[in-house]
Amino acid sequence: MAVVVPRRIAEELQKRGIDAESLIIDYLARLLQLDPEATAQSHLELALRYLEEGKRLIEKDPAQSSEKLYKAAEESVKALATYLNLKEILEDVEKNGRWSIARLEKAVVKISQKLGSQFRSWWDTAWALHVWGFHEAKLDTEDVRMRLLDIESIVLEAQKIIEGDKQTTKPMRRNQ
Repeated sequence: MAVVVPRRIAEELQKRGIDAESLIIDYLARLLQLDPEATAQSHLELALRYLEEGKRLIEKDPAQSSEKLYKAAEESVKALATYLNLKEILEDVEKNGRWSIARLEKAVVKISQKLGSQFRSWWDTAWALHVWGFHEAKLDTEDVRMRLLDIESIVLEAQKIIEGDKQTTKPMRRNQ
């Protein structure tokens, strides 16, 4: 099912830097009183879609690829925060009506405490894509491609935790 957002609302969302799909997930999850696992799975599904879109765009449009890859990481953080029941952060998100950069950062710190500092490092890569790749448009195809493994790692780690070890394997890390 595809939902079309009227142009005026879409423009206002974009101007305010609000991701409509993620906002809709959070709103509908509250409205329908979905359990945290279903909400986490919804954010993960969006993360996987953004990851694939980002990969497809690397050659054609590194700036848009950077943003899609960042969004994949962002949705992974939201999925894990929900799945791991980071109450203080989730209550703050609900109170304020949406996620903010500050809330995402706090979630990354809490998740890193549970999963290890590598998670925070992967997030820092995503942030570099968001700022330098998308907003500043300073990263080229090769710059984005070399950061892809970190984004895949954050998404696959979320998938492994939320869906279990059934079919998910973590990519091998390159020596750095």
